[in-house]
Amino acid sequence: MKDDAINPHKTTDEHCFTPRVDIWENSEALHMQLEMPGVGPDAVDVRLEEGVLTVLGRVPASVPGERVLSEYEVGNYERAFRVSEAIDPNRIEARMRNGVLNLTLAKAEAAKPKRIAVHAA
Repeated sequence: MKDDAINPHKTTDEHCFTPRVDIWENSEALHMQLEMPGVGPDAVDVRLEEGVLTVLGRVPASVPGERVLSEYEVGNYERAFRVSEAIDPNRIEARMRNGVLNLTLAKAEAAKPKRIAVHAA
């Protein structure tokens, strides 16, 4: 995706939604699932800058053919999250399918729980 395709600092008249998100954690990673209906994989921008993970999604303004009924507003999506240093920035994965963005934020080795062996005295 080109950098100028989605610019968070550009002023626009378009409506911007906050996507709903589910977040869960296991010992290896944080997992995030964001709903962005109408957004395709080529219209998503995920960035990690200065400890802030930003997700931007652009929905096309028009659909092919004549619109017969429209019950929802068309708009773009934006959401930002502060990310701790416990996340390895080089191991963040993003997958988009059917308007749902799945992010896996792998934990840094130092942040993973360590099992400590107990020996008989």
